[in-house]
Amino acid sequence: MNKKDYLKQIEEVIAKGSFRDTWESLCNMKIPQWYQNDKFGIFIHWGVYSVPAFGSEWYARNVYRKDSKEYKFHVEHYGPLDQFGYKDLIPLFKAEMFDAEEWAELFKESGARFVMPVAEHHDGFQMYDSDVCRYNAVQMGPKKDIVGMLKQAVEKRDMKLCTSSHRAEHWWFLNNAREIPESDVNDNTHREFYGPASYPTRDQDDLYDNPPNQEFLEDWLVRTCEIVDKYQPKIMFFDWWIQQVAFKPYLRKFAAYYYNRAKEWEIEVAINAKFDAFIHGSVVKDIERGQMASIQPQLWQNDTSVAKNSWCYTEGNEYKEPGEVIRDLIDVVSKNGALLLNIGPKSNGTIPEEDKKILRIVGQWLSVNGEAIYDTTYWKVFGEGPTEVPEGHFTDTLRGEFTSEDVRYTARANVVYATIMKWPEDGKISLKELGKGSTHFRGTIQRVEILGQNLAPLFEIRKTLNIFAEPIDTDLPVVIKIITE
Repeated sequence: MNKKDYLKQIEEVIAKGSFRDTWESLCNMKIPQWYQNDKFGIFIHWGVYSVPAFGSEWYARNVYRKDSKEYKFHVEHYGPLDQFGYKDLIPLFKAEMFDAEEWAELFKESGARFVMPVAEHHDGFQMYDSDVCRYNAVQMGPKKDIVGMLKQAVEKRDMKLCTSSHRAEHWWFLNNAREIPESDVNDNTHREFYGPASYPTRDQDDLYDNPPNQEFLEDWLVRTCEIVDKYQPKIMFFDWWIQQVAFKPYLRKFAAYYYNRAKEWEIEVAINAKFDAFIHGSVVKDIERGQMASIQPQLWQNDTSVAKNSWCYTEGNEYKEPGEVIRDLIDVVSKNGALLLNIGPKSNGTIPEEDKKILRIVGQWLSVNGEAIYDTTYWKVFGEGPTEVPEGHFTDTLRGEFTSEDVRYTARANVVYATIMKWPEDGKISLKELGKGSTHFRGTIQRVEILGQNLAPLFEIRKTLNIFAEPIDTDLPVVIKIITE
């Protein structure tokens, strides 16, 4: 289907459906119950930028800056940009060892309930079978429908396939190349891949600066709707630049199309977006590498990565400790959130051992303590303790170390789960929010258990709920299950 016909189809689907392309209509969307129950998913940044494995997933942009480390690396390893540009990395992106079944098995082992590959990143290379552009993983590079293969593998294991599009930034992403006249980006024969490379963008955070034109916006809309129609993702995630004012009418059209398609297919779906790209209440709010300081009235999401320095695989990635990831998951869920944890595979299709180790340890912890995460809701307060969690984007490496006094609460029916972020050496726990001095709890406690332990600990209710347990040899959080009446 050509773009003109696709745009017509989009209008027809909106006209026939119950959702219109207005904020009033879109705010009638319901956050899927499965999303509120599942809590934990895997994000995957994998593409042409994985070939150099240097810098970050922004290699395509930074390589066209002569003062950058990426430029120096590229010239040294591949040659001058007029002879070997970013596009010339595509044949080197072979994914020859990619095994969707093996990946899906690892994700299942991690305890993830949904999986989200990046369908198209800022560089413009599509990781799926596209009829819109030939620069995709089926026609070039791997010669495989990566998204399609992952969909089949993860859904076979009762996980949900989700996708993300970072296409919006492609409007300006390669504009550094305009300052290098000899670069291949300035050769119009490659414009199908490199796109507008619109120059200049004075301030990428200015919502009115350098707006995309109608041609680009319509192309963006068709590309995102194509992903929806081909793969029926349960979530569509967008990166940050879609809050640019020119996108607004197209965001409304996409949301109406997606929500109407989901009703046709009788599936529950959601859109993730940052900042205020979409009106509050029409999508699920996403916080990049960051958290919230308190319980939120609507489900929200923290998308973060196993590596601190990059979303994609690079040589020498700086990895988080597994315990950091688990504590982030616990904190996010206690505040009515979900965690989307990113990994970065190598260009050959293998997942680095460091990524695997983190996922497996998270999975081992969830296999014991998952009942305090899955299918739970937030409690009356998210927790207690001295450690403050900074709120906002890019804050997930700024908090201090959690202590044995830091507790996070979740609940299910008559059970309250108190997750101790760091188990004390003497096994003595004091919970202020469940004692007689609490303003939040006036119930009775039937018994107390520790998940993964055979013996029920002793407890007494004084001004605080005091629990006396055996020492537990672990550096990971421990869950206390409190059954109330």
